[in-house]
Amino acid sequence: MSKQENILRTGFAVFSAITSFIFVYYAVGVITAGTASESLKIFAYVAGGYGLFNMYILSWAWRSQAGWTVSANMVIAACFFGVLVMDIMRNGLQDGKQLAALAGIAVVLLINWFTVKKLCQK
Repeated sequence: MSKQENILRTGFAVFSAITSFIFVYYAVGVITAGTASESLKIFAYVAGGYGLFNMYILSWAWRSQAGWTVSANMVIAACFFGVLVMDIMRNGLQDGKQLAALAGIAVVLLINWFTVKKLCQK
Protein backbone atom coordinates (compact mmCIF):
# COMPACT_ATOMS: atom_id res chain seq x y z
CA MET A 1 0.00 0.00 0.00
CA SER A 2 1.38 3.40 -0.96
CA LYS A 3 2.08 6.26 1.39
CA GLN A 4 -0.74 8.30 -0.17
CA GLU A 5 -3.17 5.45 0.41
CA ASN A 6 -2.17 5.24 4.08
CA ILE A 7 -2.60 9.00 4.51
CA LEU A 8 -6.03 8.83 2.86
CA ARG A 9 -7.12 5.93 5.07
CA THR A 10 -5.88 7.69 8.19
CA GLY A 11 -7.61 10.94 7.21
CA PHE A 12 -10.91 9.17 6.64
CA ALA A 13 -10.55 7.32 9.95
CA VAL A 14 -9.89 10.58 11.81
CA PHE A 15 -12.92 12.21 10.15
CA SER A 16 -15.09 9.25 11.09
CA ALA A 17 -13.86 9.28 14.67
CA ILE A 18 -14.53 13.01 14.99
CA THR A 19 -18.06 12.71 13.62
CA SER A 20 -18.73 9.79 15.98
CA PHE A 21 -17.52 11.91 18.87
CA ILE A 22 -19.83 14.75 17.76
CA PHE A 23 -22.84 12.40 17.72
CA VAL A 24 -22.00 11.15 21.22
CA TYR A 25 -21.33 14.68 22.48
CA TYR A 26 -24.71 15.82 21.10
CA ALA A 27 -26.44 12.89 22.79
CA VAL A 28 -24.84 13.55 26.17
CA GLY A 29 -25.70 17.25 25.91
CA VAL A 30 -29.35 16.60 25.12
CA ILE A 31 -29.80 13.82 27.66
CA THR A 32 -28.28 15.80 30.51
CA ALA A 33 -30.25 18.95 29.66
CA GLY A 34 -33.27 19.27 31.88
CA THR A 35 -35.39 21.04 29.28
CA ALA A 36 -35.23 18.52 26.41
CA SER A 37 -38.49 16.94 25.30
CA GLU A 38 -38.99 13.20 25.50
CA SER A 39 -38.85 12.71 21.73
CA LEU A 40 -35.61 14.71 21.52
CA LYS A 41 -34.09 12.53 24.24
CA ILE A 42 -35.06 9.40 22.32
CA PHE A 43 -33.43 10.77 19.18
CA ALA A 44 -30.34 11.67 21.24
CA TYR A 45 -30.08 8.06 22.42
CA VAL A 46 -30.20 6.91 18.79
CA ALA A 47 -27.56 9.46 17.72
CA GLY A 48 -25.31 8.52 20.63
CA GLY A 49 -25.77 4.85 19.91
CA TYR A 50 -24.77 5.39 16.29
CA GLY A 51 -21.67 7.30 17.38
CA LEU A 52 -20.59 4.59 19.82
CA PHE A 53 -21.29 1.73 17.42
CA ASN A 54 -19.47 3.52 14.61
CA MET A 55 -16.38 3.97 16.81
CA TYR A 56 -16.48 0.29 17.76
CA ILE A 57 -16.85 -0.84 14.14
CA LEU A 58 -14.18 1.62 13.01
CA SER A 59 -11.68 0.33 15.56
CA TRP A 60 -12.50 -3.28 14.69
CA ALA A 61 -12.03 -2.60 10.97
CA TRP A 62 -8.74 -0.82 11.67
CA ARG A 63 -7.35 -3.71 13.73
CA SER A 64 -8.63 -6.81 11.98
CA GLN A 65 -9.92 -5.75 8.54
CA ALA A 66 -12.91 -8.04 9.09
CA GLY A 67 -15.41 -8.00 6.23
CA TRP A 68 -18.47 -8.00 8.47
CA THR A 69 -17.66 -4.46 9.65
CA VAL A 70 -18.73 -2.97 6.31
CA SER A 71 -22.18 -4.58 6.55
CA ALA A 72 -22.52 -3.71 10.22
CA ASN A 73 -21.71 -0.07 9.52
CA MET A 74 -24.25 0.00 6.70
CA VAL A 75 -26.96 -1.44 8.97
CA ILE A 76 -26.41 1.02 11.82
CA ALA A 77 -26.18 3.96 9.40
CA ALA A 78 -29.42 2.92 7.69
CA CYS A 79 -31.18 2.57 11.04
CA PHE A 80 -29.94 5.96 12.24
CA PHE A 81 -30.88 7.64 8.96
CA GLY A 82 -34.31 6.00 9.03
CA VAL A 83 -34.98 7.31 12.53
CA LEU A 84 -33.79 10.75 11.45
CA VAL A 85 -36.10 10.79 8.41
CA MET A 86 -39.07 9.57 10.47
CA ASP A 87 -38.38 12.23 13.09
CA ILE A 88 -38.26 14.99 10.47
CA MET A 89 -41.36 13.72 8.63
CA ARG A 90 -43.37 13.38 11.84
CA ASN A 91 -43.53 17.14 12.18
CA GLY A 92 -43.53 17.76 8.44
CA LEU A 93 -40.65 19.11 6.43
CA GLN A 94 -40.65 22.74 7.49
CA ASP A 95 -37.97 24.41 5.39
CA GLY A 96 -34.88 23.91 3.28
CA LYS A 97 -32.63 23.89 6.34
CA GLN A 98 -34.00 20.53 7.43
CA LEU A 99 -33.48 19.12 3.95
CA ALA A 100 -29.91 20.47 3.89
CA ALA A 101 -29.22 18.97 7.33
CA LEU A 102 -30.64 15.64 6.17
CA ALA A 103 -28.40 15.70 3.09
CA GLY A 104 -25.38 16.67 5.20
CA ILE A 105 -25.91 13.83 7.65
CA ALA A 106 -26.41 11.43 4.74
CA VAL A 107 -23.03 12.49 3.35
CA VAL A 108 -21.37 12.00 6.75
CA LEU A 109 -22.90 8.52 7.08
CA LEU A 110 -21.76 7.66 3.56
CA ILE A 111 -18.21 8.83 4.31
CA ASN A 112 -18.19 6.78 7.51
CA TRP A 113 -19.27 3.70 5.56
CA PHE A 114 -16.63 4.37 2.90
CA THR A 115 -14.02 4.71 5.63
CA VAL A 116 -14.80 1.28 7.06
CA LYS A 117 -14.77 -0.18 3.54
CA LYS A 118 -11.36 1.42 2.88
CA LEU A 119 -9.97 0.12 6.17
CA CYS A 120 -11.03 -3.44 5.28
CA GLN A 121 -9.13 -3.44 2.01
CA LYS A 122 -5.80 -5.20 2.18
